[in-house]
Amino acid sequence: MEKKTTKLVGVGLLTAIVVVLQALAVAIRPTGIFNISLVLVPIVVGAALYGYKAGAWLGFIFSVVVLFTDTAAFMAISVVGTVITVLVKGTAAGLAAGLIYLVLRKKNRYLAVILSAIVCPIVNTGLFLLGCMLFFMNTINGWAADSGYASAGAYMIFALAGVNFLIEMGVNIVLSSVIMRIIDISKKGR
Repeated sequence: MEKKTTKLVGVGLLTAIVVVLQALAVAIRPTGIFNISLVLVPIVVGAALYGYKAGAWLGFIFSVVVLFTDTAAFMAISVVGTVITVLVKGTAAGLAAGLIYLVLRKKNRYLAVILSAIVCPIVNTGLFLLGCMLFFMNTINGWAADSGYASAGAYMIFALAGVNFLIEMGVNIVLSSVIMRIIDISKKGR
């Protein structure tokens, strides 16, 4: 019973952290090119600590917050396409992080966290780009042309994902690994 309560409280706290981090990421838009989101970190940590179902849940919560705060441009084009893309990408990212961790944790927990931290943004961004191709390609062709890109593919990679994706992945790898290390040290100290 104590283990279930600990898991419930842990997932609850991480759920709140996901909501706050995503809401802050939208509310505090930097003036520069990059908008770095830290929200994938608690998703990876939750998936590692509490399993792939927790990872999927945290990814789903991330998706719900995104739907309500950061999808106006896509909602104007296709409500159904936006909802499907956003809910699938976030949930699948958390699920994938949890499954990778589950498969690799017995061999090396830190490698499992690092690979989960790599897979999470890849799945999130990859499914976002796939959703863009499936539901929004006509509009993205126009956005690409208006922005001076030679192709919609180049626009999607460089304008919609780009360097931001690489920075987020790097931050995710470092912070997820450090947080898991701190948790391990804390558990040994008890």
